[in-house]
This record gives sequence, structure tokens and C-alpha cells, in this order.
Amino acid sequence: MSSLSSVPAADFTEEQHHLTDLYRHLDELRDRTERRLAQARLEGGGTPHARSHRDAVTAQYAERLAQLAAVEDGLCFGRLDRHDDEPLRIGRIGLTDTDRQLLVDWRAPAARPFYVATAVTPHGVTRRRHIRTRARSVIALDDEILDAGRATDTTPLTGEAALLAALTANRTGRMRDIVETIQAEQDRVIRSDLGGVLVVQGGPGTGKTAVALHRAAYLLYTYREQLSARGVLIVGPNATFLRYISHVLPSLAETGVLLATQGDLFPGVTARRPEPPATAELKGRAAMVEILQAAVRVRQRVPDETIEVVADRHVLRLDPPTVDAARERARRSGRLHNLARPLFDRAVLDELAAQVADKIGYDPFWNDPLGEDDALTSSNVLEEADLADIRADLAGDPAVQAVLDELWPVLTPEQLLTGLYADPAAVPQLSADECELLRREPDGGWTPADVPLLDEAAELLGEDDRAARERAVRQWRRELAYAQGVLDVTAGSKSYELEDDFEAAIPNAADVMQADMLAERYEHREWRSAAERAAADRKWAYGHVIVDEAQELSPMAWRLLMRRCPSRSMTIVGDLAQAGTMGAPGGWGEVLHPYVADRWRLAELTVSYRTPAEILAYTRRVLAAAGAPIEPPRPVRHSGIEPWEETGPLSRLAELVGREREGRLAVLTPAGRRDELAALLPVGTDLEEDAVLLTVTEAKGLEFDEVVVVDPAGILAESPRGANDLYVALTRPTRSLGVFTPA
Repeated sequence: MSSLSSVPAADFTEEQHHLTDLYRHLDELRDRTERRLAQARLEGGGTPHARSHRDAVTAQYAERLAQLAAVEDGLCFGRLDRHDDEPLRIGRIGLTDTDRQLLVDWRAPAARPFYVATAVTPHGVTRRRHIRTRARSVIALDDEILDAGRATDTTPLTGEAALLAALTANRTGRMRDIVETIQAEQDRVIRSDLGGVLVVQGGPGTGKTAVALHRAAYLLYTYREQLSARGVLIVGPNATFLRYISHVLPSLAETGVLLATQGDLFPGVTARRPEPPATAELKGRAAMVEILQAAVRVRQRVPDETIEVVADRHVLRLDPPTVDAARERARRSGRLHNLARPLFDRAVLDELAAQVADKIGYDPFWNDPLGEDDALTSSNVLEEADLADIRADLAGDPAVQAVLDELWPVLTPEQLLTGLYADPAAVPQLSADECELLRREPDGGWTPADVPLLDEAAELLGEDDRAARERAVRQWRRELAYAQGVLDVTAGSKSYELEDDFEAAIPNAADVMQADMLAERYEHREWRSAAERAAADRKWAYGHVIVDEAQELSPMAWRLLMRRCPSRSMTIVGDLAQAGTMGAPGGWGEVLHPYVADRWRLAELTVSYRTPAEILAYTRRVLAAAGAPIEPPRPVRHSGIEPWEETGPLSRLAELVGREREGRLAVLTPAGRRDELAALLPVGTDLEEDAVLLTVTEAKGLEFDEVVVVDPAGILAESPRGANDLYVALTRPTRSLGVFTPA
């Protein structure tokens, strides 16, 4: 195995010298970028193109400055000594000085031995050094000598001293990156190929979330050209979780990733409203696709009785058979609901126009004075152009439009769902109990489970974008006319005074460019980042999607995500044993088979770095007593602190929570007791506070120095997956665990 060596004092001086040099180069790079940013802000004329170009350049320099600022802490954290070669220093970004590589980006292939080299497979490395810094000073060096002659273990922990220091450090309320302490099994996942679906299964403390975030940074570095245009989406379980992880990717010099919850994945909607688990489970069923299809068909109405419409002094009648025939014509087209509306309108307007034509044909005011007996019929008097005029007049009549809107309304997804929830009994596929679960007043609030349904509704309804396309064509014609005018002026100003030979004359823009070429060059460009554009575009197809706590997603949520990633380039991270939602899957194959069959690969994280052995042993006993066949992962460290149990009044719990401590405390409670405890305990709700109160659902994916789990029996009883929820609660601490049962 690798062995730790003592580090001579002279090595600290050498490393400090190199670190100072690296920060000098970082400062120079910042200064150059700041100057370019200031210059870019001053450039650009008054034309729309010049302003757009200026905004794009300034955004690029501003983003680069943010990246350079984010890597300030822990800029260099490692060194590799190699046989007959210069040492490599490993850091958060790459830095070069002319032809010399000063710092190797941790994602570069050359840096990989820092994470995977062992004495048995040293990858040419003789010594691996972990460099710990504070601000811009070296505070510790840990060396591993990779001596094959002394190897007895093929899978040692990489950088054990640095790893344990990171694990035992106090939590800050924000997740930290693990770039300095990535272990070999984690590195294999991080550097897996981009293509296909990779499932990362791992228990509490195995670093699933950190691996997922570092994988995003690695993929963006390695496949920059491929992913920069389409972007990377990371989906987390809740807004608290996203705030917790929000600093990790910027610290790894990546700022262009979109972080979102399920409730954020429909543009224009931020779904945060809570709802009963049974309702959320019903909304998440795959059967909701058929329910929504039926809800759409219900809105394509045939009246029970003949409808009378007064249009331009004429009383017109629409009987049920006529409307039914128009509806069937529109349905047979195979078009989506909103896109089929023009076909329905045409069929109805044809009937109404024929009635108007008949009335005109027999009206003495409109016909030649031949006498009532000799009056001409409409077919004798009116031509097709006349009928077209009548249809156009009827289409613009408010009374006719009101009838068309009632029989075949153009719907938004929000309108469809609001109507379904207001009257679920109108959909025959729903049982009485299901109707009761879905029924809701239209108060404007959306839940996370509504978002996949809104997205599905958008797929079923379609969007009639003819007006938008017509506006785009008109805009293009205006730009083309303007460009042609510019070329005409340029051609007219051309001088041949210096040359009698026209062929030798200096050409201008009109000689080498057509109007459409000029218009394309100066048309308005989209300068927003891929993440910004993707967030506003429901049909955006991401280059890669990463899903954390994926065991919580419903079948309807998976349909939404698969639409967002048609390439099926995905990283799915989760632990089936921690699934807390009703209807959670029994296996990953159950989730993925409808989309990729068996074409997915599994990577398992088996070692718990975060959770001490004492806590995992206690968790195993509690789960066994509850009859839950859950086996926690293998721990790598002991904290020396045994979990405690206490029963007593809530005043005693307040005393325990209010005592002085090192690090951060989380009080985890059943959802049903949250309000009661919030009124009694000295806790807050911000993760950066010293003590916070959270439900188990809110705590998913988070970690704290200390955790007190309140009312474990209540957690077990609160949901059909209570044992899984209790497992989550017991495995959040990195140092100590307490279990309090109210008397």
C-alpha cells in the first residue's frame, strides 16, 4: 500500500514559493480580464447589432471574472512526482506561462493519477502530495510514497489525511466540493463517458451528490464544444437542496449549469405549493397520460341542443349532428388539439356560411326583382369568392367566435389542468376517490407534481405558432429591405475616377455581397447563455441531464425529463433504500425500461465517507427492529461518539437544542410536528444558521455536524415508506446523532 512520509520543512518553503507564483499569475489573468471587460463596456455604437455584440462580450468577460474569483480558495491542492519528469501541480483550473504548464486542471487526463494511482498501479507516479492551504498560505502537506515493493492493498484511500480533515471539519451550511479528496471509485464515475444513461447507486455518505456535481464539471471541461450550446441540467429534490449545492460548481470554475427542481421545469411556473402525498402519487402515475387525453377530448364539445347564433341580422342554427361532424373531421386529422381548431372552425363556418347564403339568395333586397316565385337560389347568385367573404365575416363576428370557443376552445396547459381539477368527474376514467383527491379550487397555486402534468398537457394541446412565424417573416423582410437599401447606397457611392478599367476598380460591399447575406450578418443575435435560454424554452433539448435523489421521481416526472434529453445522455443518482415518496420504483430497470430498455449502465458507490461507523451501526439496529431490510454502506472512519437516546418533555428537547456546540445542528421532525416544534425550539430555517428545523423530506441530500431526530415512531408512521424516511434522518450527521422521543 502507499505509505505516508514526513515532509521536510524545506518542502513547505518550496510549495509556498510555487503557490505564490501561481497566485501572481492568477492575479495577472484577472487584471487582463478586468481591463478587457472595462474596454468592452465602452465599445459599441448605437445599432442593435453593436449593442448586442457589446453585451455578449461583456457577459463573457464577466463570467470569466466570476470563474477566476471562485477558484481563489484552494487554487492548488496537489502535486504528482513522476519518474524522470517534472512534477505536475494539480488545481481547480489550468494555468500556463508561455510554453510552461504551471497548474494542471483537475479534470485534465494528466491529473487523473492524482485520484487513482496506487502502489500496485502507480501510473508512473512516485509520490503524491496533498497540499492544504488557507487563503494563500500552505498550512499542511501530506505525502504518499507509491512504493510497489511494499504494496499489500490495491484499494487504499487516496489522501487519507486530507480526506479525514475534510470529513471532520465543521459544516458551513453550504456543500463543499471534494476536488481535493476524490476517491478512486468516485473518480471512475466522474470520468465516465458522456453518452448513454449512467445510474449511480449509493447509500448515505457515499458522496453521490458531490460525484454528480463534479461529473457535471468534468463533462463540461471534456466535451465543452458539444455541451456549451445545449447546456447541462441538474435536477434536485427541493429548493433547499439547490441552495445547499449552489456554490460547488462555481468553485470548480463552472457557472453555466442550470440547477432546477421538478417544480421549476415548466417555463413561467414556480411550483412550491404543498399537497397530500396521496394526491401527488396519483398525479405521478403513468395513467395520468390517458386522463389528460380524456380531459382534452371532454373540452371538444357537442351541444345537447341546437344552438342559435345571431350574426349580421341573421339567425343561424348549429344542430348537434353538424357540430359532431365538424369535431370528427378535426379529430381525424391527427393534429393536436389547438392545431386542429382551424379545421373545426372551417367545418362550422362552412355550415353557417351556407345558411347565410341561402338567406341572401331568397332575400328580395339582394336578388334581381324577378318576383318571389322567380327568386334565384344562392347557388345561382353567389360564387366561391362570395362564400369566402361570408366565412371571413362570420369568423370575425364576436357571437360566432364565442360559440366556437365554447365548442372547441384554444387551451393553455394551465387552463386544461385548472378545468380538470375544478371538475374531475367530467373525465369518466377517474374513480370517485380519485376525483376527490384531484378536486381543487382554481387559486393559482401549483405543486411540484403539477409540473409534469402541465408539460404533458402542452404536448397534447400543441401551440399554434402561425402568428409568431408570420411576425418573424415580416421582420425578416424589413431587415432584407433595409440591407438592400444599404447596398444600393454603397453601390451608388462607388467612384471609378482613379481607374478607367472597371475590373481594376476597388470593389465595395455591393460587389461581393447580396442583401440577404448582409441581413444575416447583422440580424439580431441571441446572446443569452445556454442555461438562460433553456430555462425559458419548454422544448429545449439539453446536452446532458443529471438527476439527484432520482428515486423520488414519479413516472410522469420521468416522461418530462426524457423529453428534455432526447439524446438520453444522463446521469441518474440515487438510493432506492432512501425513497420516501408513495409509488417509488422497486428498481432502476423499472424506471428506465420504457425509454432505453436495457441500454443503461450501473455504477455503485459502496463506501460511506461522511457517516461515522457508530452512527451506521446504530442505524442498522434501528432498521432491523423496524423490520426494514436496509443495509447501510461500509464506513471508513469512527467518530468515537455513540448515538444517544432520550425520552422527555419538549422543554427538555429545547434545552438540548439550545446548548453550546461546535458546528451546525439539524433537528429533524415528522412533517406533522413541524409547526409545534418551530414554536418551541431555538432554531431557524436557513441552512447557514447554527441550528435548523427541517422535515425529513427537506433534509434529503444534506449533511450536518449534529442531528437530533425527534419522534422516530412518528416518522415511521407518517408515510408508507416511513422506514426509508427514518433511514434518511438517521444518516444526516457527520459527527453525532441523538434520538429524542417526546413523553
